[in-house]
Amino acid sequence: MKASIRYLSLLFCSLLGACDAQRASPAATGTARVDGTRIAAADQEPGSWMSHGRTYGEQRFSPLKNIDAQTVGKLGLAWTYKLDVDRATEATPIVVDGVMYVTGAYSIVSALDPVSGKELWKFDPKVPRDTDRQGCCDVANRGVAVWKGRVYVGAYDGRLIALDARSGQPVWEVDTVLDHQRSYTVTGAPRVIKDKVVIGNGGAEFGVRGYVTAYDAATGKQVWRFFTVPGDPSKPPENKAMEIALPTWKGDRWWKDGGGGGGTAWDSMAYDPALDLLYIGTGNASLWNRATRSPGGGDNLFVSSIVAIRPDTGDYVWHYQTTPADTWDYTATQHIVLADLQIADKPRKVLMQAPKNGFFYVIDRETGELISAQKFAPANWASSVDLKTGRPVETAVADWTKEPKLISPGPLGAHNWQPMSFNPQTGLVYIPMQEAAALYVPDAKQRFTGKGTWHMGTQPIAFPENDAKALQGIMDLHKGHLIAWDPVAQKEVWRQSYVTVWNGGTLSTAGNLVFQGTADGRFVAYSADKGEKLWETPANTGVMAGPISYSIDGEQYVSVAAGWGGAFPVILGGLSEPAKVRPEARVLTYKLGGTAALPTPKALPARQPEPPAFTPEPKKVARGRDLYNAHCGMCHGPNAIAGSVLPDLRYLSAEKHGIFAGILAGAYAQKGMPSFMDVLAAEDVDSIHHYLVKRAQDLQGELAVAADKIEPPRP
Repeated sequence: MKASIRYLSLLFCSLLGACDAQRASPAATGTARVDGTRIAAADQEPGSWMSHGRTYGEQRFSPLKNIDAQTVGKLGLAWTYKLDVDRATEATPIVVDGVMYVTGAYSIVSALDPVSGKELWKFDPKVPRDTDRQGCCDVANRGVAVWKGRVYVGAYDGRLIALDARSGQPVWEVDTVLDHQRSYTVTGAPRVIKDKVVIGNGGAEFGVRGYVTAYDAATGKQVWRFFTVPGDPSKPPENKAMEIALPTWKGDRWWKDGGGGGGTAWDSMAYDPALDLLYIGTGNASLWNRATRSPGGGDNLFVSSIVAIRPDTGDYVWHYQTTPADTWDYTATQHIVLADLQIADKPRKVLMQAPKNGFFYVIDRETGELISAQKFAPANWASSVDLKTGRPVETAVADWTKEPKLISPGPLGAHNWQPMSFNPQTGLVYIPMQEAAALYVPDAKQRFTGKGTWHMGTQPIAFPENDAKALQGIMDLHKGHLIAWDPVAQKEVWRQSYVTVWNGGTLSTAGNLVFQGTADGRFVAYSADKGEKLWETPANTGVMAGPISYSIDGEQYVSVAAGWGGAFPVILGGLSEPAKVRPEARVLTYKLGGTAALPTPKALPARQPEPPAFTPEPKKVARGRDLYNAHCGMCHGPNAIAGSVLPDLRYLSAEKHGIFAGILAGAYAQKGMPSFMDVLAAEDVDSIHHYLVKRAQDLQGELAVAADKIEPPRP
């Protein structure tokens, strides 16, 4: 009888189009009955988290306040759920109608009971495990969208899949990839607007043309596609937007040698129902080096831009370019937040973004007019933004196209994909800010050479070898902070500092709280107004994703998907050592009085196997170093100094040394190690092996001196 009453209650709520999660059955396999009316009225359902940023405006603010500055000290673990793959965990869970939907690495979707963490169903899109090579920054997925009884997930290999929310069974599947000769991926969460599922793609470092596509939510049929950069310059532009963009590119090297121009829209979107405008953030140009990419100059629209388009048609309305002629990998794909602010005694409908380039932008979201821009982080590439022209004032140090330059921010950015949040009660934005300078070294000879190969116009990343002091100096350039930013006054209000970069996204709540996970394996709550640390708990792993809060039957929960990975520990390898964490992927959910126990962390790996006894040939070692950094270092760490996510190849066993050539030929493809024989010859493989043996022997000597060193995982 109770079940029947509860079902009728859910049905009644569905018909009204508004049903608080706290009224839903935590045991039910809810049907995600979400539509635009319901998302637009999200504050009427404070217990639900129905879309990626909770609201269309992506503020990531929860109106719930049972957990507040006075009670947060009683917060305890309610439950944990182990995700399948211990790799980059970047998803924001969705909680609606009594069910949580969350993704892990390789785009695997789980539906969970949000009270107990019990698995209701799981869907594995079977992304080939050797697709790692096709993307820049690990096999991450940032979450799903739900709409009218369906769950939508973008698979890493480029598919968009609609699932039945009740069963997890596929309803339809489409291939979003424009050209399979290019390395397109999907890591972002879809958004659903007016019965259209909108998704972008990644791949700018690999030479692709960026775009955003809308598909009919019911059928999967493509409705429109908005290209972010022009196509083949020998052909007429496809539409008005491309007519605007094409003259800002010079020559044709960006198309022939750069592989497509870049500008991929791989993450951030927001929507204003009143203005009926969809805002997308676009990525960096391809190649990075603008002198190689577009000789003769040009702003290269619409890379590193915020673009407003009509969600019904994909028609261009306006744009603002945060970094004209981007040459530093300064994406504008970072979190976009919409808010109504009182500026100069006038109410303004604004869009806010803190992109990689280190400036915080406040923009009129109706017209695209720049209202203000100030540095929120150290940035030596530009002195300021000219409010009359909207353009940055570049400094002398900015141009690295002729000689190496140490520039801040570097490619990690002053703020990366980890979402910021806005609290309308404090009026503050909470930003996972970071200091991460980098040395840019030009490589003007670089050309597009095919799928699965990085194309940046820079020399491969390389670190000092056998020089602990120099390596420590590079680590010291990487500092992480949580800052509270006043967007009206354009100034910092408070900050908390961390041991390194790559700390998690933020959640702010009506309980005067800000929640954030950290790179060094903690989950922390601060007072939103003053930044005082009020509570923290161990997470056993680095926490990067944005937390959420929801309520069921009057009980408030805070939940975060935890798990280390992504660009910093993978691409920069050993620089992530100060975090001292391992990749352990879980959903962690807390409530007042929670008493669940966090499972014991993974055991430390075995000691380094004995390296091969032969003496590597110096010429092969030198050649192998360059080949390794160009083809292997982006996953296994520059100079064979890995992070804790992927295997450190200095720890190869005798067996793996014996079959090294076979491994690079694809013997371990199903374990996630792709073949490289399309770009490496037999003598290249031999040189890389000599280099790795030398590095293993170097490490053996280091470990003899420092026997208590925490070691990366062996393959």
